[in-house]
Amino acid sequence: MSSGAPKGENCLVDMDSKAGDLFSAEDAHPTGTGGGGVLAKLWLPKGLSPSMAKEWIDKRRVSIRPWASFVDQRKFSKPRNFGELCQRVVKNVETFNSNYTFIFMGLILYCIISSPMLLIALAVFAGAFYIIHLKSLESKLVVFGRELTVPHQMSLAGAVSLPVFWLAGAGAAVFWVLGATLFVIGSHAAFRQLESSDLEELLMEPV
Repeated sequence: MSSGAPKGENCLVDMDSKAGDLFSAEDAHPTGTGGGGVLAKLWLPKGLSPSMAKEWIDKRRVSIRPWASFVDQRKFSKPRNFGELCQRVVKNVETFNSNYTFIFMGLILYCIISSPMLLIALAVFAGAFYIIHLKSLESKLVVFGRELTVPHQMSLAGAVSLPVFWLAGAGAAVFWVLGATLFVIGSHAAFRQLESSDLEELLMEPV
């Protein structure tokens, strides 16, 4: 008696389509409707998606300059005057903006990893925001006659987790990241010699 189940070659599965379903998060929803893939369970608020972050990172990676050239000590020298220093800073920030972006992200990541309390504070913030957003999906959250939008929900989550951030010394961490970023990027941009193409562009500019 035939069971109706496919046999032999008919059992072949289109793995590409399955893989697409696995990592699809376009219709993800915390209530269980929509996409059923892995990323569907990692639901994000409307307007935010893993594809947007991936696209932004890919654009930065395409425009990034080789790190070997970025740290080549032979291309560093003291600027002759203040005018040359300003030219270097402006042009190098324009040339190495993607490199500087990844340095900034690396400093943030280092600061978070090296501070367990900051990790806990971020987890509290993420949990509070997720719970608030789930509640807003079940029924509209209205405060003072106005519906809470996603930015408002993030602000509310930040207010809830503010004591934890204060205990974690988040303010000092922010100032450290900003200070370290300005020092590293500023020093590199000031002492890194301009590329030949940048020098030619400066010489061609009208006085």
